[in-house]
Amino acid sequence: MDMTLQEVVLPVADTDRSKNFYLASGFRDQADFVVGDDFRVVQLTPPGSECSIVFGRGITWAAPGSVQGLPFVVSDVEAARAELIGRGVNVSVVCHDASEVARHAGYECRAAGPDPKGHNHSSFASFWDPDGNGWLLQEVMTPAVGR
Repeated sequence: MDMTLQEVVLPVADTDRSKNFYLASGFRDQADFVVGDDFRVVQLTPPGSECSIVFGRGITWAAPGSVQGLPFVVSDVEAARAELIGRGVNVSVVCHDASEVARHAGYECRAAGPDPKGHNHSSFASFWDPDGNGWLLQEVMTPAVGR
């Protein structure tokens, strides 16, 4: 049985501010529905992705900014970082995990620059939306087996 992730729900404080941020970041506008004063759903899709993000009013009880470490897989982390910066997004420097483990929470065990050995899944950069929801650009040059 296939299980496809279709959308990720983000908790945000200001729907319009978040929509403007993600559109400026290059996301595609898929939907924006308002049903009364208590419900609005916005669906946007990152470039090249089949999985969308969803946010709005009446969508989640989670605190705005509480989603952290969601990865965007990119083939070139430095190019992806440069593109987002060109779109006005504040992106961290590229870093890697000095312990050679693919990923730790936060910045523990990280060293500046891309992975010097060029390991797959090992070079990162981070950015945050206006509410503080955190995203991780993760460089994957060779797709996972079984895809």
